[in-house]
Amino acid sequence: ILGGDLSVETGSALLPAALDAWLRARGARLSHVVQFRSMLRAPGHRSLLVAVKAVDGAWPLVGHAAFAPPMRPAAATRGFGLVTESIVAQRLGLKPGAIVHLGAAGFTYRGLISEEPDRIASPGILGGRVLIATAALPATKLIVPGALVDFTLRAAFPAGTNVPKVERALHAAFPGQGWRIRDAAHAAPEVQRFLDRTSIFMTLVGLTALLVGGIGVANGVQAWLQGRARSIATLRCLGASARLIAGSYAVQLLALCSLGILAGLAAGAVLPLVAASLLKNVLPVPPVEGIYWAPLGLAALFGLLTAASFALWPLARAARIPGAALFRDAVLPASIRPTPPLLAVQAALVAALVALTVAAAPEPRFALWFCAGAAATLLVFRLGAAALVGIARALPRPTLAWAQLGVGNLHRPRSGVALMLVSVGLGLTTLAAVALIEGNIRHEIGQQMPGEAPSFFFIDIQTAELQPFLGLLHRQTGVQSIAYAPNLRARVVAVNGVPAAQVHATADTRWALRGDRGLTYAATPPPGTKLVAGSWWPAAYAGPPLVSFDAHLAQGWGVKLGGTITVNVLGRDIVLRVASLRRIAWQSLSLNYAMIASPGLLSGAPHTTIATVRVAPPDQGAVLRAVSDALPNVTGIRVADVLQAVAALLSQLGAAVAGLGGLALAAGALVLTGAVAAGQQRRVGEAVILKTLGATRAQIRAAWLVEFGIVGAAAGLIAAAIGTAGAFVVVRYVFFAPWHFQPAILAATVAGSVALMLLFGFAGTEAALRAKAAPRLRNE
Repeated sequence: ILGGDLSVETGSALLPAALDAWLRARGARLSHVVQFRSMLRAPGHRSLLVAVKAVDGAWPLVGHAAFAPPMRPAAATRGFGLVTESIVAQRLGLKPGAIVHLGAAGFTYRGLISEEPDRIASPGILGGRVLIATAALPATKLIVPGALVDFTLRAAFPAGTNVPKVERALHAAFPGQGWRIRDAAHAAPEVQRFLDRTSIFMTLVGLTALLVGGIGVANGVQAWLQGRARSIATLRCLGASARLIAGSYAVQLLALCSLGILAGLAAGAVLPLVAASLLKNVLPVPPVEGIYWAPLGLAALFGLLTAASFALWPLARAARIPGAALFRDAVLPASIRPTPPLLAVQAALVAALVALTVAAAPEPRFALWFCAGAAATLLVFRLGAAALVGIARALPRPTLAWAQLGVGNLHRPRSGVALMLVSVGLGLTTLAAVALIEGNIRHEIGQQMPGEAPSFFFIDIQTAELQPFLGLLHRQTGVQSIAYAPNLRARVVAVNGVPAAQVHATADTRWALRGDRGLTYAATPPPGTKLVAGSWWPAAYAGPPLVSFDAHLAQGWGVKLGGTITVNVLGRDIVLRVASLRRIAWQSLSLNYAMIASPGLLSGAPHTTIATVRVAPPDQGAVLRAVSDALPNVTGIRVADVLQAVAALLSQLGAAVAGLGGLALAAGALVLTGAVAAGQQRRVGEAVILKTLGATRAQIRAAWLVEFGIVGAAAGLIAAAIGTAGAFVVVRYVFFAPWHFQPAILAATVAGSVALMLLFGFAGTEAALRAKAAPRLRNE
């Protein structure tokens, strides 16, 4: 992934030759890689934004690069050779031998990149990959001071080298350079963070499904014990103690739960192997197939704790009911208060389950919040069930007999309202929250941003080209507005004198301390500037460097007015004192900078210019071609293409997330099936009595569907409310995006809940109505 054992990156300038000599003295093999974005121009005035990767003859140090037609990496890029990803060749219609242009240099297209070992270390969605030789870079005239370029040196050491020790020595030998140094253990931290968060989400979705399944365990145990009520009552009448009954049935339950856990472990071991074989050619890193015993053991422990936590209560209840009471428990439920030892054991099991959840999660604090949220959600559904029962009891009796029966079923003894609400509600809550989060992000990207965003970003405009660039745009039709700003590359090296690596930044602002950041300067506040603290410097200010800083980053870093931010620009550390704080609307995609410095010192540093241009849609292609033809080193980024790529990525993520959220709903459906099945004998008895008293099948069916429909509507409304609250928190305080109400998603949640409940209710009703009355009455 990294391309070697050690990687040294900088965005400011070429790495010094002394660094090469230092690494070679320790036995390292080296490879230099330069990466940037530019416009690739093909015959016929066709052009495309591409991600250029310039490599030397030693690339790749590790892994294997493959091309079509087959050739060695050195042959693919020899001289002015160029190879591309298939998407680039398709869009430009390239055939081997075609002459294309990057900047001021012409290249011969030689084929496709079919395998690039270190691609994942530099992921991106802006432009397809193009590979050239570093020796050809000077001819392009694209590498100038201030350009958006990443210089990387990869090093591979002999076997047995202590790479962390070498890394520490490297920091000591070249202090204060502002380089980004990574070893193979931290090859792709952004990807690692994504995988960690994906792992957290998958774990929590699994725990949600397990929680719903635990409720199913409680219901299943209760139904299983009800089927053995006469046997338990007989044993109690013959003198069996509660401990003996609890122990004997606990052994049976343990055997049943063990069989279920083993079946789940078998499926969990086999399914990843099947998925890995099917997705082997799709995943960016080939999976290492095998059976991983530690995750299976963890899953088994989760299963045992969940089963024990939810089975203990109904088991203890059945064991402590006196024999005579148990005989009549079906019609008159006995009220059994839990004993202190039972409460202690129950609390210990729940605490162990929470502790395991927190210990197994990559982010324990997040897992702890999930456990608290799960408990609160269960409580809300339980209170919702109690409220529904109370409302049903308080309502005036309907005039229609079937409606009266349906509403009465909601508040009768042993009503299954609470169980059915939780069974459907938890899964629906997960799906509603996921759908609302995705809907808000889509709204922000697909509707709000395009209305506010410019049509193009033009980068790497050199100082001598700024006026020709502006003149060219003013001559084009359809150009509506132009904004531009000087652009420098800067890396934050210290905050208030504390090295960047030691700053205690919040999780949502830590990203700005890594890598290079854009830095500009301005004598007056740019249009749209919203100061929340401090004031702007005078237009003729010529004192020590000042900076207007992003208020959100300042809060996350603990920076206040008068604080200092030290940045490294072109190898030189510059201390910027905070003069003001700004609120930045990043979603507008305007020329927003976290740091705007005062003119003076920075205005004399080599830099380029970035411009945003708004163009009428019919004229966008002509404007981009005109700029690319006249100024080949200027790179134009079409904002619509970026948003489309982001939307496609969100669609893939949304489908995966919705699929995972569907697992919780599927678990709820299975529990609901168990709940319906557990009450099936009671419904059969009711149907027999009602039919004997003259009720028609249509009346009985309508009564039960009223019951299930009301429960489904209540579950949908509660799930929509909780899902909305959860999605609001994530959108506002995790993504820091504006909240948009999505009534269609909430309506679909309620409608889906009602439909699901009616489907199960209809299935249970039809089965009960088919029962013959005579055999049932004779058995009673």
